[in-house]
Amino acid sequence: MTKTALAVHGGAGTIAPELMTPAREKAYREALDLALRRGHAVLQQGGPALDAVEAAIRALEDSPLFNAGKGSVFNADGQHEMDASLMNGSDLRAGAVASVQNVKNPITLARIVMDRSGHVLISGAGAFEFAHKQKAVLEDDLYFFDDFRYQQWKEMAGTDRVQLDHSDKEKKFGTVGAVALDGNGHLAAGTSTGGMTNKKWQRIGDSPIIGAGTYANDATCAVSCTGHGESFIRAVAAHDVHALMSYKGLSLQEAVRIVVHEKLPPLDGDGGLIAIDRNGNIVLDFNCSGMYRGHVGPDGEFHTAIFR
Repeated sequence: MTKTALAVHGGAGTIAPELMTPAREKAYREALDLALRRGHAVLQQGGPALDAVEAAIRALEDSPLFNAGKGSVFNADGQHEMDASLMNGSDLRAGAVASVQNVKNPITLARIVMDRSGHVLISGAGAFEFAHKQKAVLEDDLYFFDDFRYQQWKEMAGTDRVQLDHSDKEKKFGTVGAVALDGNGHLAAGTSTGGMTNKKWQRIGDSPIIGAGTYANDATCAVSCTGHGESFIRAVAAHDVHALMSYKGLSLQEAVRIVVHEKLPPLDGDGGLIAIDRNGNIVLDFNCSGMYRGHVGPDGEFHTAIFR
């Protein structure tokens, strides 16, 4: 049996350390720790990496602290449009949803797309219809309402401004994700987001796009990204980590360093990513002020961090 490993993120970019109150930092760390423990429990019971990734991300989607699921930001119409994807490293199966509304856990809907639809990515009204048909858990608009997010949107409503960050004082790219290695040596990755505040025209970022925001392949690694979505799409960031390992024989750490610190910055690609390789090595790297993150390796020790 392979030793298991799991990592999670709750977005890159953070509020300035001097603005992070002890109570707020404690809340973020506890939410990350809960997600790790949910995913780790699956792995400890011999479950597959894919189930661990889904369980960890569901925990983050259920928290109002992160821009995914319950904590999703408001779009230009004052509504919530959510994106999510996940990928299985053993057979390269993948599932994703984009611009979906009123679905409590978009990552679970992405899993249902993978398992039951014959497709990889479905969106908008079609995704909602599919969710209803598959009896995915739905919630009304009130469930997704958060006053902090609402005030943030009100500052921009009626303008052409969009923002990735949680407020003008906090540069935070709100996405959640997880990567896992299970006891059978299989890898999986997943990502979920509420996108940009005040976004228009059903804008879609990198999170639901396989190869951009999410990628997993048992031959190399599993990757989940967070940052300026347009840049990560153009860089095909998640797949590029795999490609550098597969084609050039680089280590996970070196492949991640090249993508995060050399390939993304020229594209205004602020953000970061989490990754695990087939040997259980974990890399959590970013090119901005910080990344809400946590991991548990083969030693079973739980770690969470925000700043560098």
